[in-house]
Parts: sequence; C-alpha cells; structure tokens
Amino acid sequence: MEHLSFLSLFQGIATLVAADPAVMWGRIFLMLLGFLLIYLGTREVLEPLLMIPMGLGMAAINAGVMFLEGGKAGTLFVDPLMSDPTDLVNIMQINWLQPIYTLTFSNGLIACFVFMGIGVLLDVGYVMARPFQSMFIALFAELGTILVFPFAIWLGMKPGEAAAVATIGGADGPMVLFTSLILAKDLFVPITVVGYLYLGLTYGAYPYLIKWLVPERIRGINMSADRGPKITRSQKMIFAVVTCTLLCLLFPVAAPLFFSLFVGVAVRESGLESFTKLLSETFLYGATFFLGLTLGVLCEAGTLLDPVVLKLLLLGMLALLISALGGLAGGYILYFATGGKFNPIVGIAGVSCVPTTAKVVQKIATASNPSAIILPQALGANISGVITTAIIAAVYVSVLRGT
Repeated sequence: MEHLSFLSLFQGIATLVAADPAVMWGRIFLMLLGFLLIYLGTREVLEPLLMIPMGLGMAAINAGVMFLEGGKAGTLFVDPLMSDPTDLVNIMQINWLQPIYTLTFSNGLIACFVFMGIGVLLDVGYVMARPFQSMFIALFAELGTILVFPFAIWLGMKPGEAAAVATIGGADGPMVLFTSLILAKDLFVPITVVGYLYLGLTYGAYPYLIKWLVPERIRGINMSADRGPKITRSQKMIFAVVTCTLLCLLFPVAAPLFFSLFVGVAVRESGLESFTKLLSETFLYGATFFLGLTLGVLCEAGTLLDPVVLKLLLLGMLALLISALGGLAGGYILYFATGGKFNPIVGIAGVSCVPTTAKVVQKIATASNPSAIILPQALGANISGVITTAIIAAVYVSVLRGT
C-alpha cells in the first residue's frame, strides 16, 4: 500500500499516459466518437438500436485499458485474435464478452439471428407485385458493390479483402460480417466496424444526396395509383420456399444466411404468432443489441490505427456513394421510361438497409408532397436489394474463397 500511486490506482489513465502518442490520441478520439454516436442515436439522426450500444462500447473499451500480465496493455472485454483452443477456454473465463464474440460473432451466427428477425419484418408481396421493377432498381443500387472491387485491388488489397470491403456498398451489415469473416479474416474486425458505422451514416447522409440530385417537383411524384396485383399469403409462402431452396442450391456457401432470411419470411406468412414475436423481438433486438455492443468494444485504438483502415474508410464511403448514385440512375431510367410517372428517389431504397432507406425516401417524398405515397415501391426495391446483395456476396465467396 505504501507504494500505491495515482497512476497505479487509476490504470485507465496510466495506460493512456504510457501509450504511444498515436495510440493515446486514437483512444481519446474514439471515446469522443463513441459519445457522438450515442448523441446522434438518441436524436435519431443515426439508427439508435445499433449506435447507442456501439457508441457506449467504443467509449468503454478505449477508456478501460489496463496493465495485464507482463506489463502488456489490454482489456477485460474481448480478444478477437484469440484462436488457440486452450487459451480461448481460459480467456472465456475472464473476458466477459468473449463467449458472445466466440460463440455468435466470429462464426457469423449473430448475422443469422439478425436475418431471421429481418425476414419476419419483410412482406415479400411488395417484390412479387412488381418483380421486374424491384429487381431492376436493386441491380442498379449494387453498382458500388461491383465497381469498388477492382478499385480496391488497384489500391493493393487482396481479392478477398477487396470483395469484403466492396460488400459495404450493399448496406447490409450481416452480409458484410459474413463476407469479411470468410474472405478477409485478418481484416474482419475493421471491415465490419467500418461497414456498420457507414450503415448508420446512410440514415443521415442519403437525404441530402437526394435533395441535391432530384428536384422537389420530381421528389413529390405520387405513385399511389400503382397498387399492383393482390398477393395471397400462400403465394408468398411458395415464393419464400422456392426462392430459398433455389438460392441454397446455387450458392451453398451462403445457405445459412438465405435460410435464416427466408425462415423468417415463412414464419411471418404461416401466421405463427408466437414464433413471429420470438424472431421479430427477442432474436432481432437481442442480436442487434449485442452486435452493436460487440462492434463497439472491438473499436480499440490499436486495431483501428492500422494504416489499412484509412483505405477501408475511403472504399466503404465510395461503395455506398456509388450504390446510391446507381440507384438514382435506375430510378431516373424508369422515370423517363414511364413518362414521368415513376418517382426516381425510389432508387435509393434499392440500397438494402432494410427498412431504413425505404422509410427515408417516403419521408422525403412526403416533405415535397404530403399526399405522395411511394412506400410500396420502395419496399419492393428494398427487399430485392437484400436478396441481390446476398447473391453478389455469395458469388464473391464462391469464386474467391481460398485465394
């Protein structure tokens, strides 16, 4: 006790003082960034379900660094690089988030839980009512996922790494996690963190992009007259079963994600209310909470100060920008093809951040014209975007696995 000092008592401050200046300022920046994410989440500028636990985890992991055995700085949260079975079993008794990370995060199970919950929320009738329109928009809204791949290789990334970061352009978090886990294990953590950070930004940035590129009179085009055919529950069930089976047959490597998505759809259309509640509330909200929390505590300064992270930040932003521009381009093509009856901002909904981008475009249309209804078309494009993103990710994994 006589040798007890201020720094030995408050080790978070001690490790901050003892760290390399780059790590010290990196930790301070990430703590402040965590505060900002929480603030933006509470104000609903960004998605609160993800950003509040992620922001708090980010602040806590960079504050709670202590001296471990041998004087090495570390935390008691999680070690994403632990792989030796014996060491892993030992550390699971110490790091409190290690069991969640090891048993649900690093094997992609948490992505499957999220997909089950998303599946329950999806009404595939919107796609079935306008299949060609929805898929046309979705394909254009995947341009970022396609075009960023060769650009990332040109910047010196390996093909698997380039494909993993390119999937950020689909704005589908579980798909980014799944693809990076298989194709870019060494960059799995930063790619997933960057991907989810940018998914939150689509919530706040895309409205400005739409307003810059689409005149108000066009943003307010009302599409309520396009009701589409009525799709029965049995038809939706058949669609879910056939599509799931076909996609699993074509792309077995992504079968767990296809199954998870469509089992949610099947539960919804079967009318099993107890299962619907389990997947849409317990699974989806529980998985989203721990996904955000785990991503936050993976944002250690040492991990994110790797120079390659700057490439990931730029490529992720570029992928989402190109996808948004592609979606708007597809929307404008349909606008001219229909003689001005199609609202081109629906194209943004093809970027498959379900249901965020669909709600964003409806909100913008309503602001321009209070009677404008474009949500059915937007949800059709949105759901098609999820399926298209999954297919492209499966193609990348099938072709590049092991390269």
